[in-house]
Amino acid sequence: MPLDDYVWSAGVATELVNTTAEVWHGDDHLPDLVALVAFAELHAPDAELPELARRARAADLRAVWALRVTLRDLLDRPERDNLIAGAGELTSVACGATLVADPAHAGRTRWALGLNSGATIRDALALVCGVGVLGVVHTLGEQRFRQCGASTCRGAFIDTTRPGRRRYCMPGLCGNRTNVANHRARRAAARQAGQLTVR
Repeated sequence: MPLDDYVWSAGVATELVNTTAEVWHGDDHLPDLVALVAFAELHAPDAELPELARRARAADLRAVWALRVTLRDLLDRPERDNLIAGAGELTSVACGATLVADPAHAGRTRWALGLNSGATIRDALALVCGVGVLGVVHTLGEQRFRQCGASTCRGAFIDTTRPGRRRYCMPGLCGNRTNVANHRARRAAARQAGQLTVR
């Protein structure tokens, strides 16, 4: 698992947290093992996550659900000490740091954390997410852990954007919903104002 790509890791943590039924108004987006494999393939096609997900059983899925709760607690209480301690527990599954070849740059190496041979998909996701949390706390600060700005959303996210002004857990969904709602409210207000003027 790359140790120096905290942006990717934090993105996986955000996506995992936001698969819950509370975010999707009752529709869990990680309901079964098939969905777990799809999640791993979508968010980490070049890592070991898809292979671990394909070997997962029902108990592993329940462990990933529990991991979502742990991560959500971290995002909901973004005090620096809490984030560091929580992420430290998540990364405790690592069996050591090393250097590996960087596929994007010939001759270069990257830091990487390894998992033991009996690692599960929950262990791998915990390590990925823990590295993301630690990387963001260290590089960008704890103010980058936020709740979604959409009034109807219960999502949370880790903002790794350069300007640090992200407002929504899923900008394409929550941001668009908010913009549509605001547009409709302005049109309704304009219609009402027009009716009042005519009278």
